Amino acid sequence: MAFSAPAPNFNDLQLRVEPIPASMLIRISKHDTGEPFFGKTGGNRFDDPRRHLPASKRFGACYFGGTFDCAIGETLLHDAILDPDGNFTLPKDSFERYVIRFKDSAKPLAIANITGPFLRRLGGDNMISAAMDYALTQAWSLAIYNHPAKVDGFRYVSRHINTDMAIVLFDRTKRRLHLESATPYFPCQKPARRLWHWASGEAPKLPRPDSAREMPTDI
Repeated sequence: MAFSAPAPNFNDLQLRVEPIPASMLIRISKHDTGEPFFGKTGGNRFDDPRRHLPASKRFGACYFGGTFDCAIGETLLHDAILDPDGNFTLPKDSFERYVIRFKDSAKPLAIANITGPFLRRLGGDNMISAAMDYALTQAWSLAIYNHPAKVDGFRYVSRHINTDMAIVLFDRTKRRLHLESATPYFPCQKPARRLWHWASGEAPKLPRPDSAREMPTDI
């Protein structure tokens, strides 16, 4: 069965909603201010698809990793191509980023879990993480945004680090997210580039900040 848009009765289906503390979110950004940034371009996997509406009528989406590896995979390695020697070659300026962390608020974020049986029960499958037809994935995001549960966002299997979870938040959470730190990320060991060896099938040895925390897999 081909991956398709959410069912017409999606609002009648039950979302698996889990509490996630804001301190578990990891974001890699080019900026150390203005975070979290909720985009409305319609160009990303789970952006609001209603481009015919003015920006004020569309929701914004902000993307995070549940682990440091996931955050790197979904940003620095998002468009990287493995060369014949089994390396990723990235220009030095790719690493001119910040590791963004957030403070916990009095109330944890309410996050829909759209992985495993919880996703299947909604009529979806893992193409929600892999499909290149963003019209479909954005239709799912809009359906979740409009669901009566009024979740803050949802967690899904990372396309690039598929052992980890990624998270997208809706902009209705903006007032509850407060920046804790913006740490410069400069792991380059060579003046022009950084190589990651992934040919062996083992996870790359990604540099991680001392304060790195990972999202629990079972909450």
